[in-house]
Amino acid sequence: MEYFFQQLINGITLGSVYALIALGYTMVYGIIQLINFAHGEFFAAGGYVGVIFMSYLLSQGAPVWVCLSGSLILAMAYCAMLAMAVEKVAYKPLRSSSRLSVLLSALGMSIFLQNGLMLTQGVYDKAYPSEITQGGFEFGSVMLSYMQLFIVSLTAFLLVALNFLVFKTRIGKAMRSTAQDKIMSALVGINSNRIISLTFAIGAGLAAAAGIMVGLYYGSVRYDMGFVPGIKAFAAAVLGGIGNITGAMIGGFIIGMVEIFAAGYISGEYKDVFAFVILIGVLYFRPSGIMGENVDDTRV
Repeated sequence: MEYFFQQLINGITLGSVYALIALGYTMVYGIIQLINFAHGEFFAAGGYVGVIFMSYLLSQGAPVWVCLSGSLILAMAYCAMLAMAVEKVAYKPLRSSSRLSVLLSALGMSIFLQNGLMLTQGVYDKAYPSEITQGGFEFGSVMLSYMQLFIVSLTAFLLVALNFLVFKTRIGKAMRSTAQDKIMSALVGINSNRIISLTFAIGAGLAAAAGIMVGLYYGSVRYDMGFVPGIKAFAAAVLGGIGNITGAMIGGFIIGMVEIFAAGYISGEYKDVFAFVILIGVLYFRPSGIMGENVDDTRV
């Protein structure tokens, strides 16, 4: 049972990361029916901004909480602006084009951003400061590190804040209206272009926070680190019901838990396979996802 509880903690931690990334996929799809395959690169860019800024603040003698909060705010803001720029350059001119054209543009932007990270940051891993990630609580042989507690707590805060924004504010109402009917929302005074850019910015900001979490948890970041987690987060969004925010959260936690338990009880060599097995199964047996959204009636 102690091993089970340890794996449960690890699964919740990993699922938190997938949930944050999956929200970006599902929000963008919900509002413009686009699978943004460049989303994983925002996750990687956030990890790099975090390690650069965090290392600088620590070298200046800043407290740990200042390093964490400052790095998170800066990384989320940077990736939000980057996502808005990507949307203006790569997606907005193609809104009236075929789905295939937009999909190819998304794939091209993903390659462009990944190679941009490689050229600017190098091909080698960049290590996070190890002094921030030390310590934790021990319950027998079960270990709950401070970093795991930080990841889960921050994820819970961000998920609650996002739900409040989408379902309890005028901006959220505008987002849901734009997702439902862009023409009618424009007739009542909603600037759909601004709402779409805001949606990209929010999704990228959440991905940036996840990038810092992963960098702190595993100790380093790499220029191509966004690809595999991005695909798994996409599987989580499909599992939960693409376009459904609650479904993306649930799907992220399910993917994380399945991956950790399968790696712990079956084989760690195939841990990356299980997410894709789930994706194939969902697409075959329940294409609308566990939240039951109809693809033609997707809402944010």
